[in-house]
Amino acid sequence: TMAEAKLIDGKATAKTIRGEIKAAVEQLKEEHKIVPGLATVLVGSRRDSATYVRFKKKAAAEVGFHSVDVKLEDTVTEEDLINEVKKLAEDPTVHGILVQLPLPAHINEHKVLASIPVEKDVDGFHPLNIGNLCLKGGDPPLAIPCTPAGCVELLQREKIDTKGKTAVVIGRANIVGVPMGHLL
Repeated sequence: TMAEAKLIDGKATAKTIRGEIKAAVEQLKEEHKIVPGLATVLVGSRRDSATYVRFKKKAAAEVGFHSVDVKLEDTVTEEDLINEVKKLAEDPTVHGILVQLPLPAHINEHKVLASIPVEKDVDGFHPLNIGNLCLKGGDPPLAIPCTPAGCVELLQREKIDTKGKTAVVIGRANIVGVPMGHLL
């Protein structure tokens, strides 16, 4: 028999989570004089990518993060992009780096993502984070890709147990489908 469907209010949950993060940021500032820093790297002028980055910046500001923005033309070379990532990695005010995907076709996304130090990999796309996500019994990843992590967070907060259940994941892209399948 089919269980009754339950509507989850993602917006309300997101508001609660942002409040929790804001309180944690304030505590971090007060106790350790540290302001979390998020760097976003946007290559090119794709409207969807610019929109995602704008929303991420807005959420970061709402919870009190320091924000560093790098905007590069879509003609940037892979080497120059990686050098920008390395500069951000060396910046002590930057605690997390997010390179907005997709990148232009002439840039190897894997190389760029691998150039982000694993401890500053906000999106959880560093090969070490993805590998640890997929291994059973190993070290946990330092970060998990955001959309799948958000889906699991919603399920957990709603006390929806997925153990022993059948789940269908539509798509198998590296950004959502593959990590979602491993998390479930």
